[in-house]
Amino acid sequence: MNASAFDRLDALPRDRLGLTPTPVSAAPELARALGLRELWIKRDELIGFGLGGNKVRGLELLLADARAQSADTLVTGAGPQSNHVRATAAAAAYAGMDAVAVYWGNAPPAMQGNLKLTHCLGAKIRFTGSPDRAQVDEAIEAVAHELRAAGRRPYTIPRGGACALGVLGHVLAAYELHRQCVAIDRRPGTIVMAVGSGGTLAGWLLGTALLGANWRVEGVTVSRPAAEVRGRVVQLAAEAAALLDLPPRVEKADVVVHDGFIGAGYGVPSAAGDAAIVKAARVQGLFLDPTYTGKAFAGLCSLAELGRIDDRAPVVFIHTGGEPALFANGSTGLSQ
Repeated sequence: MNASAFDRLDALPRDRLGLTPTPVSAAPELARALGLRELWIKRDELIGFGLGGNKVRGLELLLADARAQSADTLVTGAGPQSNHVRATAAAAAYAGMDAVAVYWGNAPPAMQGNLKLTHCLGAKIRFTGSPDRAQVDEAIEAVAHELRAAGRRPYTIPRGGACALGVLGHVLAAYELHRQCVAIDRRPGTIVMAVGSGGTLAGWLLGTALLGANWRVEGVTVSRPAAEVRGRVVQLAAEAAALLDLPPRVEKADVVVHDGFIGAGYGVPSAAGDAAIVKAARVQGLFLDPTYTGKAFAGLCSLAELGRIDDRAPVVFIHTGGEPALFANGSTGLSQ
């Protein structure tokens, strides 16, 4: 293990928002249903801040950096059911800052799920009026420019918190799981997670490299084509390593991403994802969400059925949160 790298990481300013370590729970009934010897769930939905989710991990570092820059407003964006935007709005409220949330598309007829919670947290909400997700990035910068012109001090956070500091929060998650496994003298073999903007996977891969861990990290993309994800992950991991004064540690060959589970698009519930939500709920009493974990778990179900998951050691599914999206129109899973 690269102890000096983790020492440097521990020394970075952080706002301790989450209740960590989050539990690692055995899921024996789901394991049997999937034909796996052993399945664990890393329960980041129980992180306890702003209704949970793994995005809180990156925000701990980002919020500390915003404070250091005397920011008074956090500006970010994504889709209306974004966990990251909701968690960022909670972080802003916690820190006594304002928040601006930029969403693609047009305002829906009613505020539901994460969008409703973001509004409840006091964020100012804007819609780009375009389905082009990339326009959110331009709008974030435009909002920041407006705020600076008005004498405010905005701090911008890219979609999904996918930036070097945000990635380091997920490196800490890998370190956290490593310590939990050491404590019980068990070693997972494969770790599976949803991949959207790429920051979570980049952090887990960089953390795995720094730990020298033998587990295999695999992503199921819920947003972008796998080829695009791989490039983003390598770049994000390199930028995060540079913050620790390290050379790049993650190469494209290290990035395993499974395609075929996005469905009609990011944030649009899929039949396979909804079926996975129902399976997890009825078999194990575990709630997943239609945007991230439902589709990722559908990927795990398919990979297990095809015999493409090595389960000679425990398989770990990272529950990244997102259940508020279950309470938005469009998720059909609970009706099955």
